Amino acid sequence: MSDSDPLAGALKHPEQLRDFYDAPMEAAIRKDIGELDEMCRRLIAASPMLFLATHADDGRADVSPRGGQPGFVTVLDERHLAIPDATGNRRLDTLENIVSSGRVALIFVIPGRDTPLRVNGSAAVTAAPDVLDRLTPVGKPPRTAIVVKTEEVYAHCPKAFVRSKLWDPGTWPDPATLPTSAEVSLAHQRNPELTLEQVQEREREALAKRLA
Repeated sequence: MSDSDPLAGALKHPEQLRDFYDAPMEAAIRKDIGELDEMCRRLIAASPMLFLATHADDGRADVSPRGGQPGFVTVLDERHLAIPDATGNRRLDTLENIVSSGRVALIFVIPGRDTPLRVNGSAAVTAAPDVLDRLTPVGKPPRTAIVVKTEEVYAHCPKAFVRSKLWDPGTWPDPATLPTSAEVSLAHQRNPELTLEQVQEREREALAKRLA
């Protein structure tokens, strides 16, 4: 293993990036519409999965998946959408970050489609009944919801999906070559008294009784 510091020589100022990259194309700038038009509403209504990025006041970042039936995210109006809370691990990393910093970035994913939808903006966590009543629950009725006020909205470049061949089953790895979720959990919990069978049973119970 090399002893060299991989961060040595890292760029220190944003202006230095243009020494390596050309200016963005005009179309890449113009495609940001900043609001949720009919096209965006149709895409969000078809999306069963999104990735939600947040950060804390001290700069620590977090990305969390959110999933449900297509349309589980509600477009409230042309500048606001709401994501219902769902049963999780109760760490509340995402919600605490939003309450702390008030910022989010979203990528909506649609199965089989290479072009996701990207939404960036300010956000808040609310428990207001008049908002929660408008949402489609993901399992149990939501205790809270994340409301996002859009600032940037645009269809994201498909190149990452095309290169990865994400939707092509022929490129998927053989499950037998990968650790199972229970094996990963057991290794990462670092509890010598815990067995693989116990972790597997916990997973089965969670999926059977606590998914909703």
